[in-house]
Amino acid sequence: MFDPSREQARQFFVESWKKQRDRQVLTPLETMAVDLIGLHPEYQGLLEDPDAIHRDFTPEDGQINPFLHLSLHLAIEEQLSIDQPPGLRAAFEAAQARHGNRHDALHDVLECLGETIWQAQRSGTPPDGLAYVGCVRRRAGLG
Repeated sequence: MFDPSREQARQFFVESWKKQRDRQVLTPLETMAVDLIGLHPEYQGLLEDPDAIHRDFTPEDGQINPFLHLSLHLAIEEQLSIDQPPGLRAAFEAAQARHGNRHDALHDVLECLGETIWQAQRSGTPPDGLAYVGCVRRRAGLG
C-alpha cells in the first residue's frame, strides 16, 4: 500500500506540474494530477513555488489546503475509475447531469468524501461507503 508522507504527496503535485510545464512525458497518475491542476488555475502559481510544500494551510486562517483538495480530487478519480464504493460512478454521473459539468459534480463528491472521512475519524470506524454514495446521490437530486 502506498502511504506517502505529507511532503512526498505535495512534491508529487509540484513535480507533476513542473513536468507538464517543461513538456516532459507524464505517467498516467501524473496526467490525472495535471488534469486536476488544470481545473484549478488558482493553485498553479502555488505549485510553482518551491517552498509551497512546507506551508501550512489552516481553516482557522480561512485557507483551503490546495494539496489536500487536489489529493481528494485524485482519490475520487481513482474511485470513479473502478466504481468503488459501488454505485459511486452512477451517483456521480447523475450529479454531472444535474450540474451540466464535470468539475462541479466532482466538488459534490469531494464534499461527500470529506464528510465521510470526518465521520469515520469522529467515530473511530472505517469510512461508510453506503453513506458516501448516499450523500452523492442526495446532492445529485436522487433522494
